[in-house]
Amino acid sequence: MAEFAHLGLMLVLVVGGVAGLRVLHRLTAVRAAALVTGPFSCGGAPAEHAWSRFHARWYALTLVFLAFDVEMLFMYPWAVVVAEVGTAAVVEMFAFLGLLMCGVLYARREGVLAWA
Repeated sequence: MAEFAHLGLMLVLVVGGVAGLRVLHRLTAVRAAALVTGPFSCGGAPAEHAWSRFHARWYALTLVFLAFDVEMLFMYPWAVVVAEVGTAAVVEMFAFLGLLMCGVLYARREGVLAWA
């Protein structure tokens, strides 16, 4: 039973600490009115609702961005082992980049990268 005394003491300390912090927060918290608060250090008030709809072209552009983001996930480990593996690693990376370039050319042809 004595081996559980330390566990019980630790549990009492943790519960007391959490309860003390909650009481301290209740005593010292600044209550701001919900409608008075606005954006902080980021510019003006938002012009539209946060759940407003976006144009469909932004979804395709986001997919192109994610393709290049995932490309970087593959290129960092490749850069570490390219000296050990040799020419085969370079050929495989250029094949991978070629596939990505095909995706970029397709996106350009479809007008994803057109800003106007």
